[in-house]
Amino acid sequence: MRSVDDHLAEILSVVQPLAPLEVGLLDAHGCVLAEDVVATGPVPPYHAAAVDGYAIRTPDVAQAPVVLPVVGDVVAGTASPLSVQPGLSVRINAGALLPQGADAVVPTRWTDGGVAQVRIDRCVEAGYGISAAGADVAAGEVVLATGTHLGAPQIGLAAGVGRARLVVRPRPRVVVLSTGNELVEPGTPVGPGQHPDANSLALTTACLEAGAIAYRVGIIRDDTRSLHDTLEDQLVRADLLVLSAGVSAASYDAVREVLARLGNVAFQDVAMAPGTMHGFGTIGPDSTPVFGLPGDAVGAQVSFEAFVRPALRRMLGVPHLTRPVVSARTAAELTSPAGRRSFVRAWLEVKDGAYVVTPVPSASIVAGLSRANALAVVPESVEVVTAGSAVQVVMLERRGL
Repeated sequence: MRSVDDHLAEILSVVQPLAPLEVGLLDAHGCVLAEDVVATGPVPPYHAAAVDGYAIRTPDVAQAPVVLPVVGDVVAGTASPLSVQPGLSVRINAGALLPQGADAVVPTRWTDGGVAQVRIDRCVEAGYGISAAGADVAAGEVVLATGTHLGAPQIGLAAGVGRARLVVRPRPRVVVLSTGNELVEPGTPVGPGQHPDANSLALTTACLEAGAIAYRVGIIRDDTRSLHDTLEDQLVRADLLVLSAGVSAASYDAVREVLARLGNVAFQDVAMAPGTMHGFGTIGPDSTPVFGLPGDAVGAQVSFEAFVRPALRRMLGVPHLTRPVVSARTAAELTSPAGRRSFVRAWLEVKDGAYVVTPVPSASIVAGLSRANALAVVPESVEVVTAGSAVQVVMLERRGL
């Protein structure tokens, strides 16, 4: 029997970060930057008004309130020939190029808003109301470093320094399949001995949440030819494949047989609960990694968290492969099979300034997955964790915290 740590170590020795690729900014969202982004010029590129108001010379308003003639208007996006001479002012929009001669902008709210002339009620210091060239970003500054995860603010910054494309580690493309004669598409009538295919939907969504691009393939029956042909077709677009076999022996045997034909995939009894038998290896001409997960809903999703999610994070090129882990006090007793690491579905919350974890009732199987926001981890060497004891907890989400 293989330990959880050894199985994960083997997976991470095979799965590597994807090769960098140059993409447009929108396609770079959610990816990890594979180059430093350097500002080729200052931001803003010129002295600009930071507020709507009046460009003035500060000596002219030192004795405010004062009235100054307004010699024109400057709007954003234009290069106005206007300049501010002593004793005059120019009405200006926020973001517009600061006229020559001006050393401050008085906000409109401190004036009477005049057009031909303006009464300025407050004096200002030089530089007030101005965004100086390079005040935000200096030319030559590294604004985004290699390894940065690209969210909306980072994409906006890249655009702001003039970049239209970025070199990133792309999001891995994951193909998710479920096999089993007993499966039917959700929303269709369920006959005797059948049930909706929940696994592939849950696993596809989990891949998306981990940062991948995920494709769900329709249900594959327990037929080796159909499974073989489907996998060969999907290898064209897959960086990684995730299979969830049905609960029957026929489904399990079909998956093992087809994966053996297509590559080098081993099925191991891993010392964990739920989920014991796991397949992992590579198939196809590009040695595409493939996971064979348990067919039961809880085992499939726990196995995803333990093994598939870290592999996807490795492919993305991020430094943190696993979920955050905290220490919490158990609100109830936890039990575990001897020699296996148990991942107990649980609800994590903060009480009196400390983490408290409560297991979801074991009778609640599929519903229990939706009611859990964490997994309490019972080590292989422990069979009982008494109520009130400390236990390590994997935080699945922040819901309830």
